[in-house]
Amino acid sequence: MNFPLYIAQRYLRSKSSNNAINFITIIAAVGVILGAASLFIVLSGFSGLKDFTLKFSTIIDPDLKAVPATGKSFMLSDKQFKDLNNLDAIASYSKIIEERVILAYDGKNFPAFIKGVDENYNQVNAIDSVIIQGSWLRQNTDQMVAGWGVSSHLSLGVLDYGKSVTIYVPKPGTGQITSTKNAFNAIHCVNVGLFDVNETLNETYVYTPFEMSRELLSYKLNQVSAIEFKMNPNIEEAVVKSQLKTILGDNVVIKNRIQLNDALYKMLNTENLAVYLIFTLVLIIALFNVIGSIVMMILDKKKTLSTLYKLGASVRDIRRIFFYQGSLMAIFGGIAGLIIGLIIVGLQQTFSLVMITPSLPYPVAINFYNVIIVLLTISVLGIIASKIASVRISKSLIDTI
Repeated sequence: MNFPLYIAQRYLRSKSSNNAINFITIIAAVGVILGAASLFIVLSGFSGLKDFTLKFSTIIDPDLKAVPATGKSFMLSDKQFKDLNNLDAIASYSKIIEERVILAYDGKNFPAFIKGVDENYNQVNAIDSVIIQGSWLRQNTDQMVAGWGVSSHLSLGVLDYGKSVTIYVPKPGTGQITSTKNAFNAIHCVNVGLFDVNETLNETYVYTPFEMSRELLSYKLNQVSAIEFKMNPNIEEAVVKSQLKTILGDNVVIKNRIQLNDALYKMLNTENLAVYLIFTLVLIIALFNVIGSIVMMILDKKKTLSTLYKLGASVRDIRRIFFYQGSLMAIFGGIAGLIIGLIIVGLQQTFSLVMITPSLPYPVAINFYNVIIVLLTISVLGIIASKIASVRISKSLIDTI
């Protein structure tokens, strides 16, 4: 049996004759437990918030998207379309035309982005699930689907055939504009639906049929702004990206969902790191109580330590006793705090104890990665704190008894 570990376990379970030391030890243990529980709860809250935020991007963003390396559009040949159709890794793909436009309705103007999509778009993205009023558009019509924010700015309804929405875009070309009348291409649309994803997208996009967008922007037959892909399940992304790169060439950049939302992912990860560091600082402060508890225990056990030393225990062995004691206190306290945190997060998931709005509970997620982070953090900090306290034991301290 490991002699220092055995004595450390005995010291950890037994009470001191000094009530003040017992009180300090209890405070140190409670501080570690609450610190570990708080860290796990906060990390679970941010994981839930991250999943909740990114849930919208999975609705509107494809698995992969081909965008031009330079410029706003690129050309594809008939052979490239044939190769895409024969690609087994791709379940479906949709051609996209996208451009900034001006929307005019009932005397109001609003800048937005037009997104022309073909008949395969709702097979690539779950756009049908975010249509909150009306229906999705049909191809080869003068229909459009606007975001909820665009609708609010223009006071735009659904299926108002008496008033059409006019979409303006500058005509392509160079030279000086001599007449504003001939400076813009324009089309008239009827809004047939409203979508609701998030505030930014709601105020940014309107969807139109692909051919109507191509006519508005004067694009050539095989000219597109992007191609969005839905992959078949159990296919490695790197393999698909390589195959698409071979087909589409160097004029196109293939991006996955994370790369399409890199700013959002960076913001969420930075916030998560900042909160982790703040609560780690709280844990460090709590572990100062562990250091104080061990130091007080050393002073209380001076006579016992002298006896152990005279019986043959080395100074190193005696240091290891209190090092193990502090480490065990931190590890067991961390496990207890983690269990409490799991219970609280589970209750929030089941009973929605904390609400953001009357109908929306605060999102939380139990993530195995967060469990490992909490255990590693509390273990490393506890070992460091125990090492700091145990090195105070020296031969001169023992000899003073």
